[in-house]
Parts: sequence; structure tokens; C-alpha cells
Amino acid sequence: MRFVILASFFTILFALLSFNLYRVQVDKGFYYFEKAQARNETLKELELRRGQIFFTDRYGGEVSVAMQTDYPVIYAVPSEIENSKNAARVLSPILNIKESDLVLKLNNPESKFRLLVDKAPQGVIDSIQNLNIKGIYTDMKQYRAYPYDHLGSHVIGYVGFTQNNAEPAGLYGLEKMHNDTLSKGKSVHLTIDRDLQTEAESTLMSLIKQFNATGGSVVMQEPSTGKILTLANKPDFNPNHYSDFPIKDFSNPTVQYVYEPGSVFKPITMVAGIDTGAITPDTTFVDTGSVTLNGMTVRNWDLKAHGKITMTHVIEKSVNTGAIFAEQKTGDAAFLEYLKRFGFGKKTEIDLPDEVSGNLQNLEKKQTYAIDFATASYGQGVSVTPIQMVTAFSAIANGGLLMKPFITEGTKPTVVRRVMKEETSKEVTKMMESAVEKAEIGAIQHYRIAGKTGTAFIPEHGKYSHNDLIQTFIGFFPASNPKITILIKLDKPDAGLAGLTVVPAFHDLASFVINYYNIPPDKLEKK
Repeated sequence: MRFVILASFFTILFALLSFNLYRVQVDKGFYYFEKAQARNETLKELELRRGQIFFTDRYGGEVSVAMQTDYPVIYAVPSEIENSKNAARVLSPILNIKESDLVLKLNNPESKFRLLVDKAPQGVIDSIQNLNIKGIYTDMKQYRAYPYDHLGSHVIGYVGFTQNNAEPAGLYGLEKMHNDTLSKGKSVHLTIDRDLQTEAESTLMSLIKQFNATGGSVVMQEPSTGKILTLANKPDFNPNHYSDFPIKDFSNPTVQYVYEPGSVFKPITMVAGIDTGAITPDTTFVDTGSVTLNGMTVRNWDLKAHGKITMTHVIEKSVNTGAIFAEQKTGDAAFLEYLKRFGFGKKTEIDLPDEVSGNLQNLEKKQTYAIDFATASYGQGVSVTPIQMVTAFSAIANGGLLMKPFITEGTKPTVVRRVMKEETSKEVTKMMESAVEKAEIGAIQHYRIAGKTGTAFIPEHGKYSHNDLIQTFIGFFPASNPKITILIKLDKPDAGLAGLTVVPAFHDLASFVINYYNIPPDKLEKK
């Protein structure tokens, strides 16, 4: 009898367990499946795993300029909410969201996730947790944060959304270029020096304010390797609040915009003439103040006739007619060949997105004219990018080698080609040194500085605007063994002479770099 009772008890118990298991697996299975699915979808929305972007400093340290930061969020799982109107009525004053808007968000039985509040204040989080409303949750979400705000924004870019991507993705700069790498949680290390970048942007901003300019750029490069140390542009943007800025501010002018460089191009012309043997720094010509070709007359910027002068004087005084003379002695074909050797007309292939090439089309068309090559000799009628110009000057600085510019740390320096003989680079460097010494403004005591200014008119609708100018100065130092090449470009300043704007700025920035790296002097005065 006892056995029958025990057997009956276990039979009934087993039946109850089986029934409950069936109810969980089959009857309630869909409910638990939906709950798990809702949690998975929530996690997918809340987790944004992305690597960091690092600048560096003089000691090779890592400086994070793009990172993930956790912020609390409030979200709903509408399929779990039993009465969306009641929930909306209670939540509305706490979340500061209109009740009718909340009803629309919550009244969706098919939805597994709806974000209600981004970066919620702690007080609101506490209130929601105390209410304990079914279907309303709090969690932590990772956001892309840029701790230095505007600093290097054109290089870094930003992470955001578009109509075509529901998931956050890099949309500009290196966030875009390395999106796949960063999305996998891997970091990107750059050659940009945080302190030099800060000083460059500060210098540029002061220039723009002082001369009411519309924008500008500063680039610093290591001429021996092609490494980019700073890449600054204004106007810029704050990637933390990118939606507050116009789309045009997101493009990187250093690699994506072209301009006619003006007289800063004259050392390039001198390289072509000297390297071919057509001229030397001491070659003379008689400047009458103007040259007429194909019915067009070119005059010097100062409207003066300088008489008998050397090619070195041409660089010192920035004589347009002298540059034309040098180009004519070199020959059109050889001159164009040297421009191509410097990389003009092609992309530098720097590791930044959406680079443009500039062009030499005016010199490559089927029917060219002498006036086309004449104006190109002093930097008008050809277009370049700032990255092309600074890299070209670095080739003069380093003994004649064109280096591929790069911005990603760990990149192996690459020689694109030899542009000129080493002796040519030394001779042109001396010509530019003389120009800096004679002008005095860009000179730094105890240091040999080589550089050249450029002031160019801006072409508009097929004609040049004589009201708007672009001013450039490019220099490198110490000239005996150049460590840094600096380009400073200023757009449409309220000043006619580069000697009043970009040259003093170069002096100050170069002095900062010399102190920053403790670069020893190479021009000790004889006792």
C-alpha cells in the first residue's frame, strides 16, 4: 500500500513538472523569446564599441583626441508597456517630453527598443528608477567624445548618422578613413603633435582675427621623412557638436581645396633652371619692369624696374619678370617636367581621405602659349594644395628627395623620387636664406632660415579679383640641416603684403618650435 501511495505521489509530481515545463517552453516561450530579443536589441543600440584616435607629444606619449565615454540613457521597450497613456502621463513631467509625443513613442506593441533620453541627468535617472515602471529602463551608452573640442577637427572628423546608415559611422576625416578599423575596437595613432597643433591653431586664429581674413592653414612637416606634425585649418568645427556647423566646414582645406600659390612658387622655378644648368644663382638679366607676351603685359608686384639683377635678387625681391626669364631659359618642356617631378598635378597620396590633385592643365593643353608658362613661373595659372606645396619645399630642404607625406604613426618613410641634384637644393636654399635675411621680418637670431612669400590673386569667373588675395609663407630651418618645414596660408586678409601677416606669424611659430624641440643654433656669430 505504501508503495502504491509513493508511486502515485511521484507520478502526480512528475505530471505537474511536465506541465509547468510545457507551459514555460511552449505556452510562455514566445514571451521569454521576445524578452530576450528585446534585451539583445537594446544592447545592440546601447553599445558602440570603437577604438581611440591618438595624437602624440614631443616624448612620443599618447594623447587621446577621440574616445568612448559612457553616459546614462533612458529607453523603453514598448512591447512590455501595458498602458502607454498612463506611462506617458507619469513620465512626461520627469522627462520634459510632451505627453502626446511620449504616447507615440510608447504605443507600439511591436517595438523592442525606443530611446527616450540621451545623456540623461543623474536626477532624472534616479526618478525613473524609483518609479519602477514596467517597460521603462535606464542603462549606460557609449558615446564618441572629443576631449579637445575643435583641436585637429579636420584631421579627426567625427562619428555620426546619415540617411543611409542607421549605425554610427565615421563621416569625415580619419574617423571616416579608418572607420572599419575603429569599429573593431582598434585604435589609430597619428604623428600630429598635440602641443604644436595647439600653437599652430592659436597662431592661425590670431592672424585671422587681426587681419579679418576668411580662413587659413598651417602645416608643419619633417622634411627628412615626410611626417606631418601639425595640420591646422580655420574655419573649423567642434566634432562634439558637429550639427551646429555648416557642412562646408567639415572638408579639409589642406588636402581638399586648391589655390594658385603666387610667388611662393618661384623657388620651384629656380630649381628647374639651376638643375638643368640653364641658370645659376648668379645669372643676371636686365629687369625693365614688365614683359609682354601674346598681347598680355606682366608687371612686377611693386611696379618697379630693378635693372640688372641676379637670380638670387629675383628671389629676394620677388621679381615676376625674373621668374619669367628663368623659365624661358629653362624651356617650357623642361619646366613642366620639373613641376611634375615635384608632384604637382597629382595627389600626394597622403593618408587622409578625399585628397584632390590640383592641376597643370593650363600647361598641358594642346595649344599652349608663352604667357601660360610665364605666369606659371611665378605661381599663377596653376593650382596646388597646401600639402603639395609644403612637401615640395621639404624636397628642397632635404637635399632633393620628394617624400610621401604621412600622418599615421608607424608609417615607413617613402622616397617618391629624386627631384633635383643635392647641389641644386643647397643653392636654392641659399637663395631663400638670403631672401629671409634681407627682409629681416622672418629672421631668427643665430639660426639660418630659408623661406619665400607668396601673394596671389584669386581667380573668379575667368578673371582675377584684385581685391581678394591669398598670402603664403613657406620656410624651413635650420637651413644647414632642416628639421621642420612650415607653411602658413591666409585667405583674403585685409592687408596687401605678406610681410605684414604670414611672415611675422612664421617667425613666432618657428621660434616656438625651436624652443619646443630645443633645436641648436647653426649660425653662431664669429668673434
